[in-house]
Amino acid sequence: MANIAYPSRPASYDKAVGLVLQGGGALGSYQAGVFEAIAGSAYRPDWIAGISIGAINAALIAGNPPDRQVAALRDFWETITAPAAFWPGNWATFGGGQAGSLNALMFGQPGFFSPRSPGGWLFGSSPTSFYDTSALKTTLERLVDFDRINRGETRLSVGAVNVRTGDMVWFDSATMALRAEHIMASGALPPGFAPVEIDGALYWDGGLVSNTPLQYVLDYVPRRSRLTFQVDLFAPEGRAPTNLEEVNERDKDIRYSSRTRSATEAQRRTHDLRHTINGLLEQLPDALRSTPEARSLYEFGCVTTMDIVELTYRPTETQGPSKGFEFSRETMRARWAHGLADARATLAAAPWLAPMPREIGARTFDMPARS
Repeated sequence: MANIAYPSRPASYDKAVGLVLQGGGALGSYQAGVFEAIAGSAYRPDWIAGISIGAINAALIAGNPPDRQVAALRDFWETITAPAAFWPGNWATFGGGQAGSLNALMFGQPGFFSPRSPGGWLFGSSPTSFYDTSALKTTLERLVDFDRINRGETRLSVGAVNVRTGDMVWFDSATMALRAEHIMASGALPPGFAPVEIDGALYWDGGLVSNTPLQYVLDYVPRRSRLTFQVDLFAPEGRAPTNLEEVNERDKDIRYSSRTRSATEAQRRTHDLRHTINGLLEQLPDALRSTPEARSLYEFGCVTTMDIVELTYRPTETQGPSKGFEFSRETMRARWAHGLADARATLAAAPWLAPMPREIGARTFDMPARS
């Protein structure tokens, strides 16, 4: 496809750029397509945060030089969508993708996960997961330069959940050295994948608590004004289901998208409030501004402004409740192309370049717009 001419980024629009990638399993190839478009624009992110498959995509981006990032994503997705040796590739999309999902359930995905051996269930202690993810560690260490990540060239943050405490934990290259285990922990969704041990603690998929890292990025102190691309893999709207399979898919879309939407709206309202507090304090006379109450309120104020661009995967066809583990290569490439097209259209529109009203601290853009 020919290079797209995007509107130039004016020097006056000096916000830092963030990229927020949520979980969604096989749907994550949409995120890779989105990034391919962003990589060719003037909005390369300096901070990438991810959860689950979003953490893997984020590590592939942050752990490679700019001219290798899209190639690393392509290598990963081509690797893990290779058909199993016992499963003919042209069967993968039979039955609307159901065969591809069945392939993943029965045989796993190359370079990603594989079913545990029967001996693990028959002898010794019972496993804590259905699949083994040791192949993912090998793939990550092949494709991701963790030394590069830990030098801080692009900040990387991934979310996981402490199994014992139930608390959300952030592994952040700005505060610690990251390795493959931190990325795997963020994607260790039970009961499919076992918890990952890091420094004596066990961690599961961060999506158990929150499927989007947006709050972590926007709340981190010190704040700075930021344009954040948030890539959502579950559409909030959809047609009324006509059978149980469609019911299951719609149920999952609503569950995940509603959590992301509510978190995004809460962040927008919170930052508007921070902005309002700061404006109010500027209008107070010195006598009031020096009171303990005003000083306490000052801690919640903020002068930064935030633009949040929500890029949402909205497939035109029903994909079924198992779409999150439908890893057929044909489907992967279609989702990638969808993300690339959506992001190119978004970058061409560049709605964030419109002047921000003075009284607003944060604004959101739903892209592509709902039909």
